Amino acid sequence: MSLSARLRRHLLVLAGLVSLGLAGLGVALPGLPTTPFVLLAAGCFAKASPRLHTWLVNHRWMGPMVRDWEAHRSLPRRIKVLAIAMMVIMVSLSVWQLAGRPWAQGAIALAGVIGVVVVWRIPTRQPVLPVARDQ
Repeated sequence: MSLSARLRRHLLVLAGLVSLGLAGLGVALPGLPTTPFVLLAAGCFAKASPRLHTWLVNHRWMGPMVRDWEAHRSLPRRIKVLAIAMMVIMVSLSVWQLAGRPWAQGAIALAGVIGVVVVWRIPTRQPVLPVARDQ
């Protein structure tokens, strides 16, 4: 393996690990989305480390979202609406709690807007209609 290929592989693994760290922060920080960072980590690992990609795909909590994304490359409308609604609620509560700190309120609001835009831009999967059976 050439030096540039090894460097690329290491950088992709590092980017995947940083993305997983940001996803972990997104669980606790309002406005920071979790799902896009998990999916970014999966993409990085798929190109750089089959072992880490397999670990992520089989992970108890993150695995289902990665498998769903890899199968469909989209999110169901219900999940997108739920994610955006939760971000809006948490950002609103945080901004309210930070009354008197306009810089902190602005930073939280900006992070919330970025999070909503990121989730909104993910393709939406159309619901699968049940097939009618003749009885």
